[in-house]
Amino acid sequence: MGIIRSSFSFMTGTLFGIYIAQNYNVPNIKKLANTGLLFMKHIEETYRKPKKKDDEN
Repeated sequence: MGIIRSSFSFMTGTLFGIYIAQNYNVPNIKKLANTGLLFMKHIEETYRKPKKKDDEN
């Protein structure tokens, strides 16, 4: 009985997700995450403290 219940909820969630993705404007999560990472790298490079000359070696 446990496998039937878990597979039913999984299938219901999958079908609901497919319906939402086809009928509504859902953002592309992978593209959004990559944009966020690029923005954070830019912020880090902009505000990073400069290296001291004594610490290079």
